[in-house]
Amino acid sequence: MPLISNFPALPGFYQLLFLHIEPTSTVMPAVMAWVFPGAAWFHNQLIPDGTPVPASLSDPRTTMAIWQLGNCYMLLGLISTFVFRAVRDALPNNPVAQERILGASFTALALADVTHILWSFIGLPDELKYDFASWNSMTHGNITFVVFLLSMRLAWFMGLGRKRYYYGQPAGSAGAKKRS
Repeated sequence: MPLISNFPALPGFYQLLFLHIEPTSTVMPAVMAWVFPGAAWFHNQLIPDGTPVPASLSDPRTTMAIWQLGNCYMLLGLISTFVFRAVRDALPNNPVAQERILGASFTALALADVTHILWSFIGLPDELKYDFASWNSMTHGNITFVVFLLSMRLAWFMGLGRKRYYYGQPAGSAGAKKRS
């Protein structure tokens, strides 16, 4: 579906990012953990250290944890895909309601972004924390890309590159009146 105007609360680049790129970027790790290259590869890539990928994980608990992490990634992708599209399709002429629902979702996602970035960074060995060139695609995905997503959510809340209908509206405006 083209980037059309029946979703005024999520225009242009925001629509491309949050309806297409982010869901794809969260579903892909789930598939990678479950199917190919698999849980052992996924586990090995969490901290870039150059060790060879084992054929399998020796601890079934670790395998289960990686598969469950894949499920969390899948859930994030599905929520973005289905909920945001449902908001667009069910409320095409109500940008205030669209923005309120998106804002609630973006608030939860932004809080998760902060903790994801924090725990991913804290979990890195000290010698890797600031050696960005040594980070692999998994580390950049978990930190660099999530910092970008968080920045875009904050830009959306600030109204950068879009008209605001609910957030940031002065008291007494049409959007503010519908808050109660």
